[in-house]
Amino acid sequence: MTLTLTDADATARLGGRIAPLLAPGEALLLYGPLGTGKSTLARGLIRALTRPDEDVPSPTFTLVQFYESDPPVAHFDLYRLTRADEAAEIGLDEALEDGCVVIEWPERLGEEPAAWLGPDRLSVVLAEAGAGRVATISGVGAWESKLMSLHV
Repeated sequence: MTLTLTDADATARLGGRIAPLLAPGEALLLYGPLGTGKSTLARGLIRALTRPDEDVPSPTFTLVQFYESDPPVAHFDLYRLTRADEAAEIGLDEALEDGCVVIEWPERLGEEPAAWLGPDRLSVVLAEAGAGRVATISGVGAWESKLMSLHV
C-alpha cells in the first residue's frame, strides 16, 4: 500500500489510523532518512492511544519512552545503538510482552528483525515526495489482514 502524505498533519493522522489496530505483542517499524516524519507518525499514533495533548518527545536521547494506554505502547529510537543486542538492554523484549512497540530505525536490529519482534509487524517506509511524503506500508503476520481495514 502506498499513500501520499501532503504534510505533517497527514503523517500524524496516519499514525492515528494505525493506533486502534495495534495489539499487544505487535510492532510498528518506521523506516526512512532523517527528517521524513518518523517521529511525527509515532506522535500521532501515541496521542491516539493516550490523549490528544500527550507530551510525546522524540526518544532520540533517552532511546525509549513508555506510555500508559490500551494497549501500553513503548516508543523506541534505535538510531544511536551500535549493536543489535543493546535493544534488549533498553527493554524491547519486556515492552513487547507488556504491550506494543513503535520503533524508529529498526534496521539497527540487524538482518533479522523477526528474531527480536515476533510474527506480527507493520512496516512504514517514509520518503520525501516534493513538499510532502510518500508512505509505503506493508505487514506480516496479523498485519497482512489488518492492512485491509486500514482506512486512509
